[in-house]
Amino acid sequence: MNAGRIHAPPASSSGFTLIELAIVLVVIGIAAAIAYPIYQTQLLAGRRSDAVQAAGTIAQAQETWRSNNTTYGALTDLGIASTSIGGYYTLAITTPTATGYTLTLTPAGTQANDTTCKPMTMTVTLGNPAYSPPACWKR
Repeated sequence: MNAGRIHAPPASSSGFTLIELAIVLVVIGIAAAIAYPIYQTQLLAGRRSDAVQAAGTIAQAQETWRSNNTTYGALTDLGIASTSIGGYYTLAITTPTATGYTLTLTPAGTQANDTTCKPMTMTVTLGNPAYSPPACWKR
């Protein structure tokens, strides 16, 4: 009956199986779980340059102010806003005297997650700055 008939080979299927797709998704998930926290840490560290730049601007403005006045000035005296240019830090000058001042840079917004460098301070005494915490001031 059908003895002389030749059967065609079964058609091969192409594409991904559900198992292969699941394995790829698991690998992507593991890679993302490892990479995202590292990315966030580097992002926070990179934004610290906003604080360092603000401190430099304030230090220059303070020296200009002090050359014309008997004490260092407050932010309002210097005409400087209370936030950094990038908006990642709130700036405050405390105890401006004839011999120095303390600048406190507090992380704001998404930068508030930077608990390593919260807050950053620059204390200037007799023209000599001291930075705290030292590891946060990459100069």
